[in-house]
Amino acid sequence: MRESINKSNRSFPFKWELVFLLWVAYFLNQGDRQIFNVVIPLIKEDLQINDVQIGWIASIFTLVYGLLVPVAGVLSDKLDKVKILLLSLAVFSIGTLLTGIGQGVIALIIYRSIATGGGEAFYYPAANSLIAKYHDSTRATAMAIHQTSLYAGVILSGFIAGYLGEHYGWRVAFYVFGAFGILWAIVIFLRMRNKPADSVELSVQQEMNDSAVLDTFKRIASTKTAIMLSIAFGFMCFVNIGYLTWIPTYLHEKYSLTLASSGLNSTLYHFLGAFFGVLLGAKIADRFAQYRKTIRLEIQVSGLLIGAPFIFLIGQSDSLLWTYVYMFVFGFFRGVYDSNLFAALFDVIESKYRAAATGFMLSFGFVVGAFAPVLLGHIRMTIDMAYGITLLSICYLIGALMIFLGLKLFFKKENIS
Repeated sequence: MRESINKSNRSFPFKWELVFLLWVAYFLNQGDRQIFNVVIPLIKEDLQINDVQIGWIASIFTLVYGLLVPVAGVLSDKLDKVKILLLSLAVFSIGTLLTGIGQGVIALIIYRSIATGGGEAFYYPAANSLIAKYHDSTRATAMAIHQTSLYAGVILSGFIAGYLGEHYGWRVAFYVFGAFGILWAIVIFLRMRNKPADSVELSVQQEMNDSAVLDTFKRIASTKTAIMLSIAFGFMCFVNIGYLTWIPTYLHEKYSLTLASSGLNSTLYHFLGAFFGVLLGAKIADRFAQYRKTIRLEIQVSGLLIGAPFIFLIGQSDSLLWTYVYMFVFGFFRGVYDSNLFAALFDVIESKYRAAATGFMLSFGFVVGAFAPVLLGHIRMTIDMAYGITLLSICYLIGALMIFLGLKLFFKKENIS
């Protein structure tokens, strides 16, 4: 087992130190995304740009991310994952720092959409593959812990960006997060130099070094369960990206909240629920996976199916208190889905293809999701944002259906767990 391979003289096992290092990096990865969404009203006022232009900045960011992430997946299987991860962290942090000096739509597209989005694309495939390398029976738990940094990053960055924006201007938030990311890249570089010499998987010889890129594409494309999981992820991303882009502004305007308050509350209840959901879903999966091979996909179906009505209720609610309640429950079941996001994929994908498969799945999801910000921006200008949020619930239902079909039609033949 990998756990026995990774033992060292450290009082704290390296495989869990790795999770901590990546947790902070992913915190910054997600935080850098959310600070833009929180200070949208200030950016619009300062640079005199409209909702559709804001939507395009967010959409191009997501599109760049989606197009580059499969490249990141392939390279993470072929090259040193640690070097890719460090370069990613440095590039997206520098892009975030430069966003603070942007003076118009074009500058924001270059610094945020292209530099930050492109840099962030290379983080997750490498990080996810590293976690899978060091964790076997604890894989879902380790990945779930790593996933919680997404929630913490979005929540805390929302409050921090709102506070800094109201008191010191919107640009300061980008300076702070960008600088800290550069410093953390240095920390990871120093710690990873001391990783255990025998920490590499025994199967490393079987990885992408001996596999052509075309063979990788064919292997993943021929796995129908992986295709269905990716389609479901696309619908989930459409909801997630559209929701996170516009919900701070929605609360700020509908309920007259301050930017700091809307930045915090737009994500706090949602991701607090997700935090509990992702840990519970992972524990259930790790507990029963050896007895019930279908458990990971069943958990994901449940998360999307039960979460859908609460997205609908967020858009229909006229009570701030009940909106927070619906956000929490929506978040909880989003976390249940997230808990087995890649653990489920890896049940049908061999280890040597996992980083590439992660990249392809992320690519599809984010390319689909890229259209959400600009579409919701258009709905906001022509109809009403509440209507747009309500429509997002349909995407969760379609996603649940895709996983259910994959489970019933293909999983039994393709399962390798």
